Amino acid sequence: MTTVGFIGSGHIGSTVARLSVAAGHQVVLSNSRGPATLADLVAELGPLARAGTTQDAAAAGDVVVVAIPFRSYRSVPAEPLAGKLVLDACNYSPQRDGHFDALDEGVETSSELLAHQLPGAQVVKVFNNIFYKHLLSLARPAGAADRSYLPIAGDDPDAKAATSVFLDSIGYGSVDAGDLGDSWRQQPGMPAAGAPYGPVSDERGTPAGEATIREALEAAGR
Repeated sequence: MTTVGFIGSGHIGSTVARLSVAAGHQVVLSNSRGPATLADLVAELGPLARAGTTQDAAAAGDVVVVAIPFRSYRSVPAEPLAGKLVLDACNYSPQRDGHFDALDEGVETSSELLAHQLPGAQVVKVFNNIFYKHLLSLARPAGAADRSYLPIAGDDPDAKAATSVFLDSIGYGSVDAGDLGDSWRQQPGMPAAGAPYGPVSDERGTPAGEATIREALEAAGR
Protein backbone atom coordinates (compact mmCIF):
# COMPACT_ATOMS: atom_id res chain seq x y z
CA MET A 1 0.00 0.00 0.00
CA THR A 2 1.34 3.40 -1.03
CA THR A 3 0.94 6.49 1.14
CA VAL A 4 0.27 9.61 -0.88
CA GLY A 5 0.96 12.97 0.74
CA PHE A 6 -0.81 16.10 -0.45
CA ILE A 7 0.62 19.59 -0.20
CA GLY A 8 -2.51 21.43 -1.21
CA SER A 9 -5.95 19.82 -0.99
CA GLY A 10 -8.04 22.00 -3.27
CA HIS A 11 -9.83 20.85 -6.42
CA ILE A 12 -6.99 18.84 -7.97
CA GLY A 13 -5.44 17.66 -4.70
CA SER A 14 -8.72 16.42 -3.26
CA THR A 15 -9.64 14.73 -6.55
CA VAL A 16 -6.35 12.84 -6.71
CA ALA A 17 -6.92 11.92 -3.06
CA ARG A 18 -10.35 10.49 -3.89
CA LEU A 19 -8.91 8.42 -6.72
CA SER A 20 -6.05 7.30 -4.49
CA VAL A 21 -8.34 6.11 -1.70
CA ALA A 22 -10.54 4.31 -4.22
CA ALA A 23 -7.39 2.48 -5.37
CA GLY A 24 -6.56 1.45 -1.80
CA HIS A 25 -3.83 3.98 -1.08
CA GLN A 26 -3.52 5.83 2.20
CA VAL A 27 -3.55 9.62 1.95
CA VAL A 28 -2.27 12.41 4.19
CA LEU A 29 -3.85 15.76 3.35
CA SER A 30 -2.55 19.22 4.13
CA ASN A 31 -3.24 22.81 3.20
CA SER A 32 -2.13 26.29 4.21
CA ARG A 33 -5.00 26.71 6.71
CA GLY A 34 -4.28 23.78 9.01
CA PRO A 35 -5.50 20.19 9.52
CA ALA A 36 -8.75 21.16 11.25
CA THR A 37 -10.06 22.72 8.04
CA LEU A 38 -9.80 19.33 6.30
CA ALA A 39 -11.99 17.43 8.77
CA ASP A 40 -14.98 17.17 6.42
CA LEU A 41 -12.85 15.92 3.52
CA VAL A 42 -11.13 13.35 5.72
CA ALA A 43 -14.51 12.13 7.00
CA GLU A 44 -15.75 11.81 3.42
CA LEU A 45 -12.67 9.85 2.31
CA GLY A 46 -12.82 7.44 5.22
CA PRO A 47 -10.29 5.45 7.24
CA LEU A 48 -7.52 5.58 4.63
CA ALA A 49 -7.33 9.37 5.00
CA ARG A 50 -5.96 11.68 7.64
CA ALA A 51 -5.02 15.35 7.81
CA GLY A 52 -1.76 16.88 8.94
CA THR A 53 0.57 19.78 8.41
CA THR A 54 2.52 20.29 5.22
CA GLN A 55 5.54 18.81 6.98
CA ASP A 56 3.45 15.79 8.01
CA ALA A 57 2.25 15.17 4.47
CA ALA A 58 5.74 15.57 3.04
CA ALA A 59 7.25 13.22 5.60
CA ALA A 60 4.53 10.55 5.41
CA GLY A 61 4.15 10.30 1.66
CA ASP A 62 5.89 7.70 -0.45
CA VAL A 63 4.58 9.85 -3.28
CA VAL A 64 3.78 13.53 -2.67
CA VAL A 65 1.42 15.61 -4.79
CA VAL A 66 2.06 19.38 -4.83
CA ALA A 67 -1.12 21.19 -5.89
CA ILE A 68 -0.87 24.77 -4.65
CA PRO A 69 -0.94 28.21 -6.27
CA PHE A 70 2.45 28.49 -7.96
CA ARG A 71 3.33 31.69 -6.11
CA SER A 72 3.70 29.59 -2.95
CA TYR A 73 6.16 27.06 -4.38
CA ARG A 74 8.99 28.25 -2.12
CA SER A 75 6.92 27.14 0.89
CA VAL A 76 7.23 23.47 -0.12
CA PRO A 77 9.68 21.88 2.36
CA ALA A 78 12.77 20.40 0.73
CA GLU A 79 14.23 18.25 3.50
CA PRO A 80 11.37 15.73 4.00
CA LEU A 81 10.99 15.35 0.23
CA ALA A 82 14.61 14.40 -0.46
CA GLY A 83 14.70 11.18 -2.44
CA LYS A 84 10.92 11.11 -2.96
CA LEU A 85 8.71 11.23 -6.02
CA VAL A 86 6.99 14.63 -6.16
CA LEU A 87 4.09 15.06 -8.57
CA ASP A 88 3.81 18.71 -9.56
CA ALA A 89 0.25 19.71 -10.44
CA CYS A 90 0.85 23.47 -10.24
CA ASN A 91 0.17 25.94 -13.02
CA TYR A 92 1.66 29.41 -13.32
CA SER A 93 -0.88 32.23 -13.64
CA PRO A 94 0.65 35.74 -13.67
CA GLN A 95 -2.74 37.26 -12.85
CA ARG A 96 -2.91 35.22 -9.64
CA ASP A 97 0.76 34.55 -8.85
CA GLY A 98 2.46 37.74 -9.91
CA HIS A 99 5.18 37.77 -12.53
CA PHE A 100 8.24 35.51 -12.57
CA ASP A 101 10.71 36.73 -15.18
CA ALA A 102 12.17 33.30 -15.89
CA LEU A 103 8.71 32.01 -16.74
CA ASP A 104 7.51 35.06 -18.64
CA GLU A 105 10.67 34.94 -20.79
CA GLY A 106 10.48 31.18 -21.32
CA VAL A 107 13.90 30.63 -19.77
CA GLU A 108 12.59 27.97 -17.38
CA THR A 109 9.31 26.20 -16.63
CA SER A 110 7.42 26.33 -13.36
CA SER A 111 8.34 22.69 -12.72
CA GLU A 112 12.03 23.50 -13.13
CA LEU A 113 11.70 26.23 -10.50
CA LEU A 114 10.00 23.77 -8.16
CA ALA A 115 12.78 21.26 -8.80
CA HIS A 116 15.34 23.92 -7.83
CA GLN A 117 13.40 24.39 -4.59
CA LEU A 118 13.50 20.61 -3.98
CA PRO A 119 17.03 19.61 -5.04
CA GLY A 120 16.83 16.11 -3.54
CA ALA A 121 13.39 15.23 -4.93
CA GLN A 122 12.37 13.57 -8.19
CA VAL A 123 9.88 16.04 -9.67
CA VAL A 124 7.41 14.98 -12.36
CA LYS A 125 4.83 17.27 -13.94
CA VAL A 126 1.34 15.74 -14.03
CA PHE A 127 -2.35 16.48 -13.35
CA ASN A 128 -1.99 20.14 -14.41
CA ASN A 129 -3.60 19.76 -17.84
CA ILE A 130 -7.03 18.41 -16.90
CA PHE A 131 -10.17 19.89 -15.32
CA TYR A 132 -10.64 18.38 -11.88
CA LYS A 133 -14.16 17.11 -12.58
CA HIS A 134 -12.90 15.35 -15.70
CA LEU A 135 -10.02 13.89 -13.70
CA LEU A 136 -12.53 12.27 -11.38
CA SER A 137 -15.04 11.09 -13.98
CA LEU A 138 -12.65 9.78 -16.66
CA ALA A 139 -10.70 7.30 -14.48
CA ARG A 140 -10.93 3.81 -15.95
CA PRO A 141 -9.40 0.44 -15.05
CA ALA A 142 -6.42 -0.89 -16.98
CA GLY A 143 -7.47 -2.42 -20.27
CA ALA A 144 -10.61 -0.31 -20.67
CA ALA A 145 -11.15 0.70 -24.28
CA ASP A 146 -12.01 4.26 -23.27
CA ARG A 147 -9.12 4.79 -20.85
CA SER A 148 -7.73 8.33 -20.81
CA TYR A 149 -4.09 9.31 -20.74
CA LEU A 150 -2.20 12.10 -18.97
CA PRO A 151 1.10 13.65 -20.09
CA ILE A 152 4.02 13.39 -17.68
CA ALA A 153 7.29 15.33 -17.87
CA GLY A 154 10.38 14.78 -15.76
CA ASP A 155 14.17 14.59 -15.83
CA ASP A 156 14.50 11.16 -14.19
CA PRO A 157 13.36 8.10 -16.22
CA ASP A 158 12.84 6.04 -13.06
CA ALA A 159 10.65 8.78 -11.58
CA LYS A 160 8.53 8.86 -14.72
CA ALA A 161 8.21 5.09 -14.64
CA ALA A 162 7.07 5.24 -11.00
CA THR A 163 4.59 7.98 -11.93
CA SER A 164 3.16 5.78 -14.67
CA VAL A 165 2.67 2.95 -12.15
CA PHE A 166 0.85 5.29 -9.78
CA LEU A 167 -1.34 6.71 -12.54
CA ASP A 168 -2.22 3.20 -13.65
CA SER A 169 -3.37 2.39 -10.13
CA ILE A 170 -5.78 5.33 -10.06
CA GLY A 171 -7.21 4.82 -13.53
CA TYR A 172 -5.01 6.54 -16.11
CA GLY A 173 -2.44 5.78 -18.74
CA SER A 174 0.54 8.09 -19.28
CA VAL A 175 2.32 9.71 -22.20
CA ASP A 176 5.97 10.71 -21.83
CA ALA A 177 6.06 14.45 -22.57
CA GLY A 178 9.82 14.87 -22.20
CA ASP A 179 11.87 16.47 -19.46
CA LEU A 180 10.89 19.29 -17.11
CA GLY A 181 12.05 21.81 -19.67
CA ASP A 182 9.41 20.43 -22.03
CA SER A 183 6.57 20.64 -19.51
CA TRP A 184 5.35 23.92 -21.03
CA ARG A 185 3.71 21.72 -23.68
CA GLN A 186 1.06 20.64 -21.17
CA GLN A 187 0.49 24.02 -19.52
CA PRO A 188 -2.69 26.11 -19.87
CA GLY A 189 -3.15 27.51 -23.33
CA MET A 190 -1.49 24.55 -25.04
CA PRO A 191 -3.44 21.99 -27.11
CA ALA A 192 -2.88 19.24 -24.51
CA ALA A 193 -4.43 21.32 -21.72
CA GLY A 194 -8.12 20.82 -21.12
CA ALA A 195 -9.38 20.48 -24.68
CA PRO A 196 -8.64 16.77 -25.27
CA TYR A 197 -10.95 15.87 -22.37
CA GLY A 198 -13.88 17.98 -23.54
CA PRO A 199 -15.40 21.31 -22.43
CA VAL A 200 -15.74 22.13 -18.74
CA SER A 201 -19.48 22.57 -19.32
CA ASP A 202 -19.66 18.78 -19.66
CA GLU A 203 -18.69 17.53 -16.21
CA ARG A 204 -18.36 13.93 -17.41
CA GLY A 205 -15.70 14.81 -19.97
CA THR A 206 -14.56 12.97 -23.08
CA PRO A 207 -12.02 10.13 -22.90
CA ALA A 208 -8.66 11.07 -24.46
CA GLY A 209 -6.50 8.16 -25.55
CA GLU A 210 -2.75 7.94 -25.98
CA ALA A 211 -2.73 9.04 -29.63
CA THR A 212 -4.89 12.08 -28.85
CA ILE A 213 -2.53 13.29 -26.13
CA ARG A 214 0.58 12.64 -28.23
CA GLU A 215 -0.88 14.66 -31.12
CA ALA A 216 -1.80 17.51 -28.76
CA LEU A 217 1.72 17.63 -27.30
CA GLU A 218 3.26 17.65 -30.77
CA ALA A 219 0.99 20.53 -31.79
CA ALA A 220 2.24 22.77 -28.98
CA GLY A 221 4.10 25.91 -29.96
CA ARG A 222 5.36 29.03 -28.26
